[in-house]
Amino acid sequence: MKSHFTRWLPAIAKTSTNRRTVLTLAGVVALGGLALAPAAYPGPLTGGPHPDAVAAIDLATGKNRAPESPDAATAPETARADAAESDEPSEKPDVDRLVPHGVQGAQSRVMLDDAQLANATAIVETAKETGVGERGAVIGVATALQESKLYNLGHLGAVNDHDSQGLFQQRPSTGWGSPEQITDPEYASTAFFEALKDVRGWQEAPLTVAAQTVQVSAYPFAYAQWEEQAAEIVQRVW
Repeated sequence: MKSHFTRWLPAIAKTSTNRRTVLTLAGVVALGGLALAPAAYPGPLTGGPHPDAVAAIDLATGKNRAPESPDAATAPETARADAAESDEPSEKPDVDRLVPHGVQGAQSRVMLDDAQLANATAIVETAKETGVGERGAVIGVATALQESKLYNLGHLGAVNDHDSQGLFQQRPSTGWGSPEQITDPEYASTAFFEALKDVRGWQEAPLTVAAQTVQVSAYPFAYAQWEEQAAEIVQRVW
């Protein structure tokens, strides 16, 4: 990688009337491997994007990055939660309900910027609308953390995993929808949750089993590493 951030300035985003944001190839390359599909990046990720990628992410998402300090990183989430509570108080889900079987294996986590948090919130809201509830929301957020690190990805060009796109890396060629549809967070989340509801016993299944049955990933156990952070996100934005 070049040290100067201007290498990443060609990163762009396309937006629709519902303010969907899709990162294109240049923007994804700028993430330094942050959000490749499982077939391209199976291992756990515990760090943030390469410093040179920050300008590209800002440009592509039109959002401000979360501060780098651990305490400050939770500020956007806290502010969103406080605002929600002030508008319409609601019971926050209990962690034991969100993770009924306990986490499996070592856990990974990433610091979330505004774009990632907005996408996570869209997934949670869709979980409510589709009736999969709190546990379904955890499965959905964990799946998107593994597949895209909660970035709404466009086509990645030569490094693409087939024709996978969007938060869940769904493929138009396998019937998930058109590129425009699967890069719409609400549509993509709805498609994921409707497929999840067809999985027999998904409510009692381990997260990685439920997610893998829907996703059919080359790395079926990779989803488990995100369960803890996914539960924290769901509890905060529910």
